Amino acid sequence: MKYMVAGAGISGISAARLLLELKETVMLYDGNVKLDGDELKNKILDFEYAPQGAGELLCVHIGELSSSDLDGFDVCVLSPGIPQDSPFMDVVRACGLKVTGEVELAYLHTKGRIAAITGTNGKTTTTTLVGEIFKNYNPDTFTVGNIGIPFAQTALRTGENSLTVIEISSFMMETAEEFHPQVSAILNITPDHLNRHKTMECYISMKERIAARQTENDFCVLNHADPVLREFGERLMAQHGPQVVWFDSAQELDKGYFMRGDDIVRAADGSEEVLMNVNDMNLIGVHNYENVMAAIAIAASMDIPMDIIIDTVKSFKAVEHRIEFVEEIDGVKYYNDSKGTNPDAAIRAIRAMKSPTVLIGGGYDKGSEYDEWIEAFDGKVIKLVLIGQTRQKIAECCDKHGFTDYVFADTFEEAMDICFKSAVKGGNVLLSPACASWGMFDNYEQRGRIFKEIVRSRLTE
Repeated sequence: MKYMVAGAGISGISAARLLLELKETVMLYDGNVKLDGDELKNKILDFEYAPQGAGELLCVHIGELSSSDLDGFDVCVLSPGIPQDSPFMDVVRACGLKVTGEVELAYLHTKGRIAAITGTNGKTTTTTLVGEIFKNYNPDTFTVGNIGIPFAQTALRTGENSLTVIEISSFMMETAEEFHPQVSAILNITPDHLNRHKTMECYISMKERIAARQTENDFCVLNHADPVLREFGERLMAQHGPQVVWFDSAQELDKGYFMRGDDIVRAADGSEEVLMNVNDMNLIGVHNYENVMAAIAIAASMDIPMDIIIDTVKSFKAVEHRIEFVEEIDGVKYYNDSKGTNPDAAIRAIRAMKSPTVLIGGGYDKGSEYDEWIEAFDGKVIKLVLIGQTRQKIAECCDKHGFTDYVFADTFEEAMDICFKSAVKGGNVLLSPACASWGMFDNYEQRGRIFKEIVRSRLTE
């Protein structure tokens, strides 16, 4: 077989390395003409498990791609960031290549048991927590996927006793066919990535594909409070699919995990058990209580002892860029929620704030609407500092809802200066933009790091 790997990011490089380790012929393609092909080839070959002669199996193609370039190739391994409707894909399909993805490729070469987590928000926190739980039970654990470590990077390192937890995006599911986790989880579904998926129906279907190959011996963990997921769970049960495990932060359940006051409770077989009090953990906000319940349900479905699960939850700290406490300066607390890249995620961050808050919002336009986000301000947001491509769109939405305490900033540094001047003692400054970072930043991580650097620079003044 001859493979063309599309995309020279970490996903594509990891897929190419996996194939080379299997001694397959690989062409790595990227349309970015600014890339240096020779430099990229050397980078791909510079890994611990590169077999002898790997350089002869690999070529790199940069720039425009024609059908003649694909003569003799059988499979296209598509990186998640490349849309299915791109002109590049028209060339691939015209040449008759089978299209698969990095996740699918990695799955077919992974041993052991797999838990897979998706949802619009909370994926990274939940995946990281589940990974810590797994590792405390079994050191032979891999935490991969959309979290930043490609699945393909670890696939050939797994063994029969390995545990793998993978964060799955809707983009990854577009090319999934055989992918079959023993435990799947969908945390929530709200509008996101509609610039890619076009409709909510398509977006939802991509999320639901995580359970498509599961059987009645598997488990699917779902948010009972989400009407889309409740309907999906009922369909799974009617079809005798995977066993559905519910969690709910708003309603008590006869079976599943739920909140009673500040306690997380598990109900099963007509009995109840209080597992822990949320005040005994480091995470804040109802959305994080949901993430924790999902993590407990996933780990328990993988037969991890409950004492290990709860001990890990209690010691777990917030993941970077997810309502991450940065510093307290002159009585003002600063929180970095740069991963709040859509309105629903940003709503969760606002709800976690307990005092007057200066909020930084705006960025790249993913086609989101901001009405519910602005309604969630609920007197708590005392000033909104708007940046990026969406600032005018958000301002118009603010006007529609009667919120007038907003101001534009042309640079992130200017936005931070406004925050420092506007914050009140006992209050908060929150970076939770409800938008992607592209345009002003390379990614949300860079945006969050710069926020933290500027905040901490004030400590030395």
